[in-house]
Amino acid sequence: MIQMVDKKVDDNEDGPRPVNGKSFYSYISKAWDRPEASYVKALQWERYIKWRREKNFDRIERPTRLDRARALGYKAKQGIIMVRGRVRKGGLQKRMGYKGRRSKREGMKKITMGKSIKRIAEERAAKRFPNMEVLNSYWVGEDGKNVWFEIIMVDKHHPSVMADKNLNWLCDNANKGRVYRGKTSAGRKGRGLHWKGKGAEKARPSVRAHDHNIK
Repeated sequence: MIQMVDKKVDDNEDGPRPVNGKSFYSYISKAWDRPEASYVKALQWERYIKWRREKNFDRIERPTRLDRARALGYKAKQGIIMVRGRVRKGGLQKRMGYKGRRSKREGMKKITMGKSIKRIAEERAAKRFPNMEVLNSYWVGEDGKNVWFEIIMVDKHHPSVMADKNLNWLCDNANKGRVYRGKTSAGRKGRGLHWKGKGAEKARPSVRAHDHNIK
């Protein structure tokens, strides 16, 4: 009696079939491209209620946007933590001058900051976790008053970080306090270093070195 053997789908002469289709991270990224038009909108409504009651900067167990965190260097391992930070929106305000002038020239409101909100969030997170270095950060939400960012922070003295070939560059003393010196992605953008090529000659080594303001 002849027995029929079912041939598996991947058992072909050329080897296993290539994997087709999108990755898991691509679906997360697509949903966060327009949060107001995806399932993220309903989740954010509940999250904002919870986040407003939390501290300004609080450690969290896992990233809210896994695709963005992984793209910026996050790994689920010892020595790496996630911090969610809240910073108020809007420009700066100054105290009213004591010299006589009309209201238009008081210069109290609508003052543009020299640093971005994202960069301010990174620096404040570094102050609250002084033994960690800021690797990167990304946006997770905002309402009428606040903006929330999640900051990836690394303990450069942890053995698992020192043994990681993708992260051990942070252990070098040259990267100590990098967030305060504009070495993160947000800091480099504020210094004009994301601008390359023709017209960016005065942006390097720094704008201050050339006494030139980049507009």
